[in-house]
Amino acid sequence: MKNIFKLSILGLGLALTLASCSPEDPIGSKVTYYPLITVNGDDFMSVEEGGTFNDPGAVATIGDEEVPVTTTYEGRFRGQTYNSTLGTSVADLYTASYAATNEDGFDGVATRTIYVGNTGDLVTSIEGLYRSTVTRNGALTAQYTDMEYVLIWKNSDGTYEISDAFGGYYDLGRAYGVGYITPGGVIVANDIPTNNFSFPGTQYNSGFGAPSEITAMTVDPATNSIDLTVVWTTTTTYTFQIHLDQVQL
Repeated sequence: MKNIFKLSILGLGLALTLASCSPEDPIGSKVTYYPLITVNGDDFMSVEEGGTFNDPGAVATIGDEEVPVTTTYEGRFRGQTYNSTLGTSVADLYTASYAATNEDGFDGVATRTIYVGNTGDLVTSIEGLYRSTVTRNGALTAQYTDMEYVLIWKNSDGTYEISDAFGGYYDLGRAYGVGYITPGGVIVANDIPTNNFSFPGTQYNSGFGAPSEITAMTVDPATNSIDLTVVWTTTTTYTFQIHLDQVQL
């Protein structure tokens, strides 16, 4: 009887072993095609404030099939967002995002930059899009040269405002991003040809805080450039010398 019992256990173990070695069901798989976005026209475009922007758009394909594109516009400095059509009443640098999604929920996105604003003559207006070169306490390194871009726009009350009172030093030079700009740099142009400006208010850096003031400004229409001095008071006093070269669009 003991031998029969042992044989039964052996047979059961062999049966379990054979069952565990049986082939598994094959795992299903398929090919997923991600959306491919092709932007029509230039990567950088501009339109006058209040004008009409004719977006060349983009084409999205999944495999060999063209699919719909969703377009959104987001302002870099002043927070405006638009869907489908770009509004032009607020001067800013806008990122146009062209997006499509495949059936598995994977996105494809491509972008272009659009400047909405005006190019002042630096005699009657200082509005414009500028490349910025900045020294801090007299020091200049390569990444703080010809940084793109700083904006100056005109407010409804006739004052002007600069997108970053530090000229992009932390945002663009150190690549900390728009969370480290110093907004609110208001400029009153009492008389542009004689370089008579005043600077009401105090600005605070978005990331680091601490007050700063624009203390001087000189405009040179012959070279399409502006020079600013900004003093920032933290535990140390920093003086930023900002040279702006206007982009001729």
